[in-house]
Amino acid sequence: MPSLAAAAEHGIVLIPEFRLLVALLFFFVLLIAPANALVLRPLLRVLDERDARTAGTRAKAERLEHEASAILTRYEQAVRETRDESERGRRELLAQVRAEAQREIAGVRRDAEARLDGARGEIRTALEAARGALRGEAQDLARQAASQVLGRAL
Repeated sequence: MPSLAAAAEHGIVLIPEFRLLVALLFFFVLLIAPANALVLRPLLRVLDERDARTAGTRAKAERLEHEASAILTRYEQAVRETRDESERGRRELLAQVRAEAQREIAGVRRDAEARLDGARGEIRTALEAARGALRGEAQDLARQAASQVLGRAL
């Protein structure tokens, strides 16, 4: 009956003949051991090795990532320390420059005050000399004025 159905419709056989089914099952059971030894075990071994390599590579990648993270952390710490150190150095240098400028300003101020005192002394001396000269001239002018007013020499 199955062959009639297959012959009439030229299609798929849904129920094979019993002898053919038994022969196929026998060959299937007979070929399981060699197929397992020749195909399945090597294939599973290759897949296991690939999984092991993948796991090893992932572990190595994670280890490298942790190392890179540690290196980056050390780098960032070194950059922070360097920045802090340069900032301290800059502040110290600025303080030194300010102190030096203050010392120079104080020196210039002392020098200017000394010059100013010297100039004041010179002005005072010149002023007293001018006053003395003016007193003498004023006395001469007063005598001349008195002699002209009186009409005689004094």
